[in-house]
Amino acid sequence: MRTDIFARLDREPEPPKIEAPRMSRHRIALFGGTLAFYVAIVVAVLVSSWLVALDWKVMLFRPYQQWPELHAFLDYYVVLGQRGPTAVMIASWLGWRSWRQHTIRPLLTLGCSLLLLNVTVGAVKLGLGRLGPHYATQIGSAEMFAGGDIFPSGHTANAVVTWGILAYLATTPRARRYLSALSATVSLGVGLTTVYIGTHWLSDVLLGWAAGLLILLALPWFEPLITRAETWIFSVRAQWRQRRRADAPAPVPAPVAAGAPQTVPLPQPIGSESIAAEDGSAAAVPAAGAVPAAGQSAAQGTGQSAGQNPAYPGVGARARAHSAHPAHPARSERTPVTPAGPRRPPHADRTPRGSTSPARPMTGG
Repeated sequence: MRTDIFARLDREPEPPKIEAPRMSRHRIALFGGTLAFYVAIVVAVLVSSWLVALDWKVMLFRPYQQWPELHAFLDYYVVLGQRGPTAVMIASWLGWRSWRQHTIRPLLTLGCSLLLLNVTVGAVKLGLGRLGPHYATQIGSAEMFAGGDIFPSGHTANAVVTWGILAYLATTPRARRYLSALSATVSLGVGLTTVYIGTHWLSDVLLGWAAGLLILLALPWFEPLITRAETWIFSVRAQWRQRRRADAPAPVPAPVAAGAPQTVPLPQPIGSESIAAEDGSAAAVPAAGAVPAAGQSAAQGTGQSAGQNPAYPGVGARARAHSAHPAHPARSERTPVTPAGPRRPPHADRTPRGSTSPARPMTGG
C-alpha cells in the first residue's frame, strides 16, 4: 500500500457531499439592498450630484503624488483585479478541486459568474460611456455619454467576483468566513488602488463593488442550469467512452511458426479414443469396453472409422494394432524382477570368483 502524500491525495473527495447554496430570504434581502444601492449610484452620477463633486475633489487631490513610495507596490497589487491573471489563478485552483471531488461544478460556476460579469458590466460601461479622470474635459462634469468605458470599474467588479467565488464554493462555515474576509480585503484594496493611480473615479469603484456583489448573490438562481450542464457533459463523456471502446481494434492472435505441425481433430463417436497419427492427424478408434452398434462388429466399426477412411490412409492398421495389444499395467502394478547371477557379463580372460586359477608356467632357469 502506498503511503506517500500523492497516494493520499489521489482523487480523494474533499467533502463527501457538496451542497449548492440556495436563494434564501436573507440572500434575497441582500440582493435587493445591493440592487437599490447600484441604482442610487447610477442616478447620483447622472444628475451630477454631490457624488460627482467628491469624485473631482479626490482626483484633484492626486493621491499618487501624496504617497509616491506606494506607487511601485500598488502597480503590482492592482493586477489582482485584472480579469486574465485572476481567472487563470482561480481556474487552476478550482480545476484541482474538481478533479479531487469528481465534479466540474466549481469550474462551471466560475464560468457562469465570469459570463454574467462580462455581460452586465460590459453593457453598462458601453451604455453610459463615462470618461476617466485622465481624459476629463470639464471640471465638475460627470463626463457621461462621451465614449468612455470605465463606469463601473471592471477591476473592482472582477476582484469581487473572482475572489468571492472561493467563498461561495466553500464547503465549511469556517472556510467561508475566512475566504469572505480575504475576498473583501482584496476587492477593497484593488478598488482603492485604481483611485490612487487615477484610472477611476471614486463612484466607479462604488458601482464596481455593487456590480460584483450582485453577481455573487444571484448565482443560486443559476444552480439548476449549472447542474443540467454538468449532467449533459458527463453523459457526452460516457457516450464518447463507449464509442471509443466499440471502435477499438480486436486483439491479434499470436502468429504460428512456419512448418509447425497442425492437428486436425476428427469427429469422435461416443465410446472411442483418439489416436494421433504420425503426420499430426487424429483418428478415432473404439475404446476398451465400448459396445458396437447393432449389426456391426468391432472390426467393422474400427475399419469404418479409421481403416476405410480414404482421407487418412494407413491409420486403420496402426489403430487395429494398437487396440490388439492389452492395456499396459501401471508402473506400480509391475512385479520387480531380480536378475539371476552376477550383473557383470562373463569375459573370456577372466576367472570366476571362488575358483582356483591355473598355474602359470615358470620361466627362467
